[in-house]
Amino acid sequence: MNNIQFILEDPILRYIILSCILFVIGFCGIVINRKGLISILMSLEIMLLAVSIAFTTFAIALNDLHGQIFTVFILTVAAAEAAIGLAIIVSIFREKDNINISTISDMKG
Repeated sequence: MNNIQFILEDPILRYIILSCILFVIGFCGIVINRKGLISILMSLEIMLLAVSIAFTTFAIALNDLHGQIFTVFILTVAAAEAAIGLAIIVSIFREKDNINISTISDMKG
């Protein structure tokens, strides 16, 4: 019982547990829902957010700036991924009037 109480009292472990939970939720979102492109993009964003939380937590715990710098890069990549992914989804919707993944395989050249 004391070990669980220690985990709940330590703020660093709380953030690491939160990061792990978010990463698992994002991974399950990708594995379970393979048909919807928007939900896959949202799951990827959740996974990138979880990694950012872990890097920031370790940076604060170790009193080092590198984790926060990596977080800025991760958030930049996440923003670019969202913009490009949504642009691809819009172009697929204009072409096929549907955004299911099965319609993307029809577009192979």
